[in-house]
Amino acid sequence: MSIASRETAEAKPGAKYDRLIAAAKTIPAAATIVVHPCDESSLRGVADAAQAGIIKPTLVGPSAKIKAAAFKHGIDISGFELIDAPHSEAAAAKAVELVHAAKGEMLMKGSLHTDELMRSVTAKTTGLRTERRISHVFIMDVPTYSETVFITDAAINIFPDLDVKRDIIQNAIDLYIQIGIGTSPRVAILSAVETITSKIPSTIEAAALCKMADRGQITGGLLDGPLAFDNAVDPEAARIKGIKSEVAGRGQILVVPDLEAGNMLAKNLAYFAKADSAGIVLGARVPIVLTSRADSPRARMASCAVATLYADARRRRAQTIAA
Repeated sequence: MSIASRETAEAKPGAKYDRLIAAAKTIPAAATIVVHPCDESSLRGVADAAQAGIIKPTLVGPSAKIKAAAFKHGIDISGFELIDAPHSEAAAAKAVELVHAAKGEMLMKGSLHTDELMRSVTAKTTGLRTERRISHVFIMDVPTYSETVFITDAAINIFPDLDVKRDIIQNAIDLYIQIGIGTSPRVAILSAVETITSKIPSTIEAAALCKMADRGQITGGLLDGPLAFDNAVDPEAARIKGIKSEVAGRGQILVVPDLEAGNMLAKNLAYFAKADSAGIVLGARVPIVLTSRADSPRARMASCAVATLYADARRRRAQTIAA
């Protein structure tokens, strides 16, 4: 049974992540450059994902510090390639260099700050930029919601304009389809209200994005907006408001107005609804796994699984084009 066909089968904690992890175990492990993994949580996450056969890691950072952390916490890294770099910024730069040299299909953040890694990724001449804007997606496993929920962008783009939101949405749609969750995902563009008003600019942008989809500027998904959160995820709320669309009440990708709203939404789901939140950065030459020390082991594994599934889809597409 595919991920898509099982997606609505049950809504118990961890079930959606279990499906993603199981799918990632059936494909080749992705060559993964792990940047500055100098603490227990990052090293354990790497070791667990490698043991599960999801990633094939190369560790980049101060080798003495990495070995000391592994020894202290009883984590076996003897089977991993270790490339020495004196500090976190050097490790990030080296990791990007390794991707350019085709030594890695994805990056994984260790114990450095996100902005340190992203500075190297987004560097104009040496980074990993593409024609697409770089953005972040939270893949949420909410126990009370039957489907996997994407929230974007809650980590990279602070106040995205209309053109940036176009790329944010396209990145999320491409990820949803390519990792095998389903086709034509339902994209709910969120605001405070479901009506268009000049007093709330995000409602106007939501309407414009829907028209962009009508004109083929955004492809692969079903868009509706503006939608308030309740009528984006609850069919009864949508019915009461008289909203009739294929998306309302059944959103799968939730597009937030700005980073502040997205970050608060994701953390509300994590702490109030006990949801797990895996994270991945898209739009660069390779997918990037962003993890936090607060992430559960299951969320870390799911982040690796999603990135591996996406890397595999990109690999197979490249092979098809080459053939």
